[in-house]
Formats: sequence, structure tokens, C-alpha cells
Amino acid sequence: MINSFLLAFSMYSRIPVPKADWSKEKMKYVMCFFPLIGLVVGGLAYGFSWFCRSFGLAGSFCCAGLTLIPLLVTGGIHMDGFLDTSDALSSHQNREKKLEILKDSHTGAFAIISGGMYLMASFGMWSGISGRAMGVMALSFVFSRGLSGLSVVTFRNARGDGLLATFSTGAEKKITRVALVVYLLVSGGGMVFLFPVAGTWAVVAGFLTFLYYRYKSYKEFGGITGDLAGWFLELCELVMGIAVVFASVLW
Repeated sequence: MINSFLLAFSMYSRIPVPKADWSKEKMKYVMCFFPLIGLVVGGLAYGFSWFCRSFGLAGSFCCAGLTLIPLLVTGGIHMDGFLDTSDALSSHQNREKKLEILKDSHTGAFAIISGGMYLMASFGMWSGISGRAMGVMALSFVFSRGLSGLSVVTFRNARGDGLLATFSTGAEKKITRVALVVYLLVSGGGMVFLFPVAGTWAVVAGFLTFLYYRYKSYKEFGGITGDLAGWFLELCELVMGIAVVFASVLW
């Protein structure tokens, strides 16, 4: 358990942790601890928002910081998957070629365009978040990782190799699924409790994005990869945030 915890944080964040053992038999519960990184991201985002409000730094400075915090904590690993997947989807090639593009270390034009659009959308989304909605957003980072982790131990793997396949095949799936469902129930319930309307919209938006992720990954790639899991995570967080903004405005 401790080794899986260290592996989760060393792989999916830039948070310094002691060196972990990467042997297959000691990574059974990595996905059980993946959502805890979201708890760190959400806590830092909430704290930074409070700091900005307390010292009158709200506005562009605050939105820029909130846009950067997830990237700084994770080291951009999920954004890397988002960019690679954007390149592959924009290629309109066959399935095999798209999978090759995912493995290509070069960055295409569509990845750069998609990344720029994503950051602009994220900045705009944060400009519409305030008050109770900030608590919902903090928990959304846990919720999105709960869904992403669930896909790793549930969805079909597109290639059968790679780091995601290693985590998936080596996982104690039954225990991991139960743990991830608990994360989803607690974080989703927390969002609804803090702000019933916006929290409900966020939960629904997250699940709809999850269904879209499964449909798109199976249709275009024959399953998921680590890059697709990162693409989903970034997309899910943005869609949930936009849902919270609209819910806050309309109600």
C-alpha cells in the first residue's frame, strides 16, 4: 500500500516523495491513491483563491494562478496526453496511424492550437468561479481522477503495452474499483452538499464526459491508452468547471 502510494505521487505529480519500487507486484493499488493527487491540487487551488480574495488580488492574476496550479502540481503529464491525443484525432488517419501518432514524441500544429485553446478556455472558466463554487471546483479534481482511474481498471486497453497497461494488468482490480467508487461518492456528494445546483451540474457533466471518453476512445483507437486517460482528465476538469459556471449564473 505504501509503495503504491509513493508510485502514484511519483508518477502523476511533481510532489517529492521517497523512491518507490517499480516492480509489478508492488503496484497493485496505484490507482487507489491517484485521486489523492486531486485532493492536493484542489486544496492548493482553494487556498490560492482564498489568498487572492483576502489580499485583493482577484481578477487576471488569480485566474492565471488557478490555470497554472494543476499543471505545476502534475508536471503537465495529463496535458501531454491531451496534446498527443489532439494531434491524433486531428489527423483523420486510420486507427493504427492514430496510435502511432500518440507514441510520436514530436508536437504537431494541432496539439499547439488545442493546448492554447484549452488554456484560454480554462482561464475564462476560472474567471466565472467564486464563492461556494470554488469548493465544488476543489473537489472536482478528486472526482475527475476517480473517473480516470476507474477507466484504467475497467476499459479495454488499445495497445496491450505501455505504462497504463502495466498499471491496469498489475492492479488488484476489485479493490481498486471499490476504492475509486468511494472517492466518486464522497467527492460527488461533497460537491452537491456545498452547492446543490452547481455540484449536481458538475457531477452530471463529469459522467457525461466519461461516457464520451469511452465512446471516442473505442471508436477511434479501439480502447484507451495513457495519453487518452490524460486527455480525458483535462477535458473532464474543463467541462465540469464550465458546467459550474453556467449553473452559478443561471441559479
